[in-house]
Amino acid sequence: MADKYGPLFTIKLGSKRALVVSNWEMAKECFTKIDLAISNRPKLEATQHLGYNGAMFVLAPYGSYWRQVRKIAISEIFSHRRVEQQQHFHISKVQGWIKELFDVWYSKKNESSNYALVELKQWFTQLSFNIVLPMLVGKQYFGATNLTNEEEAQRCVKALEELMRLLGEFTIGDAIPFLKWFDFGGHVKAMKATSKELDKILGELLEERRHKRSLSEKINLDHQDFMDALLSLHDETPIEGYDSDTTIKGAILVCAYLLLVTLFFNHSQ
Repeated sequence: MADKYGPLFTIKLGSKRALVVSNWEMAKECFTKIDLAISNRPKLEATQHLGYNGAMFVLAPYGSYWRQVRKIAISEIFSHRRVEQQQHFHISKVQGWIKELFDVWYSKKNESSNYALVELKQWFTQLSFNIVLPMLVGKQYFGATNLTNEEEAQRCVKALEELMRLLGEFTIGDAIPFLKWFDFGGHVKAMKATSKELDKILGELLEERRHKRSLSEKINLDHQDFMDALLSLHDETPIEGYDSDTTIKGAILVCAYLLLVTLFFNHSQ
């Protein structure tokens, strides 16, 4: 289509018109000179049901709320200082993962072939969650030293995997609004169920963390996780119409999504 219509053209996606840019010079101009004009985001079904109606800043419309929460996420999770602090933790997790894999091989290996059958997809998934969740909510779900019960671990993993899947789904209501009530494919129903489950999990984690903080007067700033940082900055303080719990849950979800997607992509390579 670019060969036929040029590097800049529009297409209709249902009732929405989309601009297609297939030229790097124009793409550069879009993200430098006219970035404010194209910074907004459409309100999708996923924004409402999975993104706390815009509280997840990657789905939120451009504005004051988006800028504030994005700034917090970058400074507390994706900053160079935080990466340096977490480097030793990441190395220890990978080393522990390799040791556990070796132990499984040693205990299950076939004496004649010296091989053992291992489902690496499960191992990579558990490693990814063991790296991401302690950074965000201070909890590890898998491993020899894991203190969390299996049911709670699988519940959390299943909900986050469903979140990643559903955020990539295209619903009919996003393209043709008057047909959204039909919910072809049942995606909206699944979004509502996943959102309810994630909200319950995050609510339990928040309640548990607030209880621990009430028992401890001091928090080590060098070792606090993302939930601690958010509670210190915005506990009981609303931002742009969102209560503190909604802001914290939305920020944790989006960081979990971005980090897990990055890790899964690296594993697939």
